[in-house]
Amino acid sequence: MRIIHSIPELRAALRGQPAPSFVPTMGNLHAGHLSLIETARRRAGPVVASIFVNRLQFAPHEDFDRYPRTLERDCSALLDSGCDVVFAPSESELYPEAQTYQLHAPSSLADILEGRSRPGFFTGVCTVVLKLFHAVQPGIAVFGKKDYQQWLIVKGMVAQLNLPVEIHGAETVRDADGLALSSRNGYLSEAERREAPRLHRVLQGIARDAGGAGIGRAQLEERAMAELIEHGWQPDYVAIRRRFDLGEPLPGDPLVVLAAARLGGTRLIDNVEIARGP
Repeated sequence: MRIIHSIPELRAALRGQPAPSFVPTMGNLHAGHLSLIETARRRAGPVVASIFVNRLQFAPHEDFDRYPRTLERDCSALLDSGCDVVFAPSESELYPEAQTYQLHAPSSLADILEGRSRPGFFTGVCTVVLKLFHAVQPGIAVFGKKDYQQWLIVKGMVAQLNLPVEIHGAETVRDADGLALSSRNGYLSEAERREAPRLHRVLQGIARDAGGAGIGRAQLEERAMAELIEHGWQPDYVAIRRRFDLGEPLPGDPLVVLAAARLGGTRLIDNVEIARGP
């Protein structure tokens, strides 16, 4: 496995090979990330993973400075998982000058849910993903569906910009108690870690009860918010939306329920797909 820090060296290493399969990450890897590598390995071409903590997607009050940088451990895990190339650029390599050109997703998708809670987040995501795609030139890129809204936005960006990249959404990897794996789980105290699986259970409850006689969408969302608050959470949202654009659902639409909530000092997100609902 090669560890590469510059775009020219990356392009030289990949020259003459089939289009790579690409897994973009911010490092501090866990089993969920490594499952994305496994998915990428099932495709033709070398597997490239990037490790870059992207300042543009952090608001000034968020945890950019304390986000764990664990490059040596991450590279060891990627080697064991069969990754061929790790692209770990410096900030000056990826942003050689102030990034005044930025890519904005449509507000109908980017300014709701996560975008409302974290203004500018998806502008940072789209900008860095586009730059990484230009550097790596992948044939396929694998994104985890735990970040459901991000996955949809990247798919839309690729379609509208006619980028020759297939976007694959990989299912969320969970611990045995249902908690979605996340780099931020490491911020939880022992007591918070015991409480954290409630978020997934609440979403499962909505998925179970959606479509039940006399139970409307707003009632399900309010009930879930109340349960989280009762157990010490500070929820940003619990929302039932249609899957393909996170818009307000019509009868018969395939649905997804998404949530973000803070437990102590740690903000967690999760989602559960629903076949159909109210």
